[in-house]
Amino acid sequence: MVLHPFNGTRTGDFWSVSHKPANFFADIPDALKKTSTSKKPTNGLVETLPTLAMLEAALFLAKEPMSSRRLAQIAAMPEGTKTRKLIYELNQQYDREQSAFCIVEVAEGFQLRTRPEFAPWLVRLQGVPEAVRLSNPAMETLTVIAYRQPVPRTEVDRIRGVQCGDLIRQLLDLDLAKIVGRSDELGRPFLYGTTPKFLRIFGLASLKDLPYLETLTAMETLMAPEIEQ
Repeated sequence: MVLHPFNGTRTGDFWSVSHKPANFFADIPDALKKTSTSKKPTNGLVETLPTLAMLEAALFLAKEPMSSRRLAQIAAMPEGTKTRKLIYELNQQYDREQSAFCIVEVAEGFQLRTRPEFAPWLVRLQGVPEAVRLSNPAMETLTVIAYRQPVPRTEVDRIRGVQCGDLIRQLLDLDLAKIVGRSDELGRPFLYGTTPKFLRIFGLASLKDLPYLETLTAMETLMAPEIEQ
C-alpha cells in the first residue's frame, strides 16, 4: 500500500518560515496595538488576540505535537481548559475563513496541519518526501502490535501464523514500533509497542482512540491514513 505524507500532514515538515502563506501574521501587530492601547476592549476576542497569535506561531513552527501545558507556558497563561478553548477559537476562525489549515489533537498534543482535501495539490510541490510503501504483512504486524502491546514477537508470530522478525525490524526502522521492555518469560524476550509517531501519523490523540476491532471490516481500514517518512 502506498502511504503519502501530505494527507493532513503537519505543516512543519514541509513549510519553513520563508514558505508561509502571504500575510500569515499580517494582523498581529494591529491586534497587539489595539489590545495595548484600548482601555476597554469591546469583546473578549480582542482581548485574546495576542495569545491566539502566540499559540498560532508556536504551532506553525513546531515539528512535533505540543502539549497543552507547553502551549500554556509559551503563551504565558494558566494551564487547563483555556488552552483548549483558544485552540477551539483558532479552529473556528480557520473554518470561517475557509483556511487550508486546522489544529488537530494528536499524539497527546496539538498540531497545525493542512486539511486532507489539499493533499492532491500539495504532493506536486518540490521537496515533499516520497511516499512510503508498507506491505500488507507489515500493516498486519503493526496492527497486532498496536492492539496487543506490550507484546513479544512470539505472540505476533502466533497471531499472524508466520515469522515476523523482519517485519518488526522494518517497523522499528520506520519509528512506528519500539521496544518497551522485556517479558518475564524464559529468555526474557523483548516486548514491542507503538511510538508517538504512530499516534501522530494515524491521527490518534492516544491509544485509547484505537477503534474497536469489531468495527473493522479489514486491517487495512485502520491503516488508511497517510504515513510520512
